[in-house]
Amino acid sequence: MDNNTPESGGFKGGLGSLFGGGTPEYSNTELAGVPLTGMSPLSPYLNVDPRYLIQDTDEFILPTGANKTRGRFELAFFTIGGCCITGAAFGTVNGLRMGLMETRDMPWSKPRNVQILNMVTRQGASWANTLGTVALLYSVFGVAIEKARGAEDDLNTVAAGTLTGMLFKSTGGLKGVARGGLVGLAMSGLYALYNNWDNLKGKSPSHY
Repeated sequence: MDNNTPESGGFKGGLGSLFGGGTPEYSNTELAGVPLTGMSPLSPYLNVDPRYLIQDTDEFILPTGANKTRGRFELAFFTIGGCCITGAAFGTVNGLRMGLMETRDMPWSKPRNVQILNMVTRQGASWANTLGTVALLYSVFGVAIEKARGAEDDLNTVAAGTLTGMLFKSTGGLKGVARGGLVGLAMSGLYALYNNWDNLKGKSPSHY
């Protein structure tokens, strides 16, 4: 007797429903037309709705009370190191240019190579020291102002830039202090404007 006939399937379903221990059997043809509206797709591996596995928050763990963005103290090391490397690279290129110009009347020889190398080394060290000092002063003023005010905003950036320019040019007298303060104010103001450009255009700012 064939157990796969529709009658046997219905007989099994009837007995199962009668005693509460079975479920009716349906063929693939019958299930093909059943709509799945309102049903959540389940993961074939975990048998869990995948929508519950989607996280809208950031996928990194922060200590309790920590900020998602780095503060001025954390950024100070990156700023100082980046300025030193940038100054060394710019000084190297500038020293090479100056060395080639000063020795253009000399033939290619060992004295000319040594003179160009000395110019490159001197200019690279000088620019790295200058930009590193400016970055150090800016970072120190920024951290001090942030701790004193208890807030982190663009006012700290502008104030730190202005004080850095004034102190860096303090050896030039009052005129040097004024020029340095104006240059620092202009550069820090442009930097603050760049950071808030998305807000000025009506977009959400990007954090870094």
